[in-house]
Amino acid sequence: MGQFVLVNPLCSETRKAQRLQSILDASLKGYSYDEIVTMEEFEKADLRNKKILFSISLGESGINLEYYNMLKQIRLRRDCFEGSVGGVIIDGNSELFTKSISREFVFSANRSGCTFPGRPLVEGTRSLKNFNIRAQNLHMDNLGAYIVAGRQLVFNILEYAEKKKERPKILMLHASDRKTSNSLSLWELVKEHLGCCDIQEISLRNGKVLDCQGCPYETCKHFAEEEKCFYGGPIVEEVYPAILESDALVLVCPNYNDAVGANIAAFINRLTALVMTHKFYDKSLFGIVVSGYSGGDIVAQQMISALNMNKTFRLPGHFALLETANDPRSILKSDGIEKRAQAFAENILKNLKGTE
Repeated sequence: MGQFVLVNPLCSETRKAQRLQSILDASLKGYSYDEIVTMEEFEKADLRNKKILFSISLGESGINLEYYNMLKQIRLRRDCFEGSVGGVIIDGNSELFTKSISREFVFSANRSGCTFPGRPLVEGTRSLKNFNIRAQNLHMDNLGAYIVAGRQLVFNILEYAEKKKERPKILMLHASDRKTSNSLSLWELVKEHLGCCDIQEISLRNGKVLDCQGCPYETCKHFAEEEKCFYGGPIVEEVYPAILESDALVLVCPNYNDAVGANIAAFINRLTALVMTHKFYDKSLFGIVVSGYSGGDIVAQQMISALNMNKTFRLPGHFALLETANDPRSILKSDGIEKRAQAFAENILKNLKGTE
């Protein structure tokens, strides 16, 4: 048995998979691992309680048929990665598709129990221009920066360890109206089972929440060193200190046109200043999303790409509770909602306290 499992869906265009193979060879040097490349191997494998590196070659089209065969099984087997920790290296022969495929995959694997550490994605676009800044900081070419990122990801997967707290601190952020919000009604059901946690709730609905205006790097860094932002306001005065104090962030997000609301988006963008001086690898991300019609998965994927892949929050297995409700507070009449809310709360506690 190797130190971890490499799930590397077979790419029929072997020539186009050569660059990814070179990244894997460098990233995995010195490690022992078991490799899965076909659907048949995937179906037979027990991938629970494992350390897993997923590598996907997309070619130019963004389509790997063996990967999609595996994805189907991942979505049908909702516990196939229970207790496992994973990361993703994805390589494409285009400037497109690597991020969208990655966040869709992480969402699906997470729903099947896989935990992902902060920044679990290493992606290579055709030009590798996405490595320009990292290569500059490392004083090497872009391919070299790609290799360094891959090896760092393997290390992060193997070294990942949860930090349990006796009384976890949870920050809940929202921008909804309590009188009508199905999302907040659902949160209240979840909160009933989190009595052993210290919970702080902050509304971004009241007060002026300015979005990030894209300050020059040096300006942003200057304010970040003082845990501030040029534009100030409730994000700096309330949210920044609460984030730093918390063990977990719960975002309560109604689905607005298949996207997070404007104030939640502004909060995510404004976190950039804080991330410049603080990393959130030891903080967990959870989400509650209620959609009036459909599309909760799209909103959850936005949380993943923005806060897990970019802002370094870790993503515990089954991180999101997704429901559908339209009329105000109708979520409370949904069949079995109390049990699902309790199960979600128990999952939060299991990840923060170790409570089964």
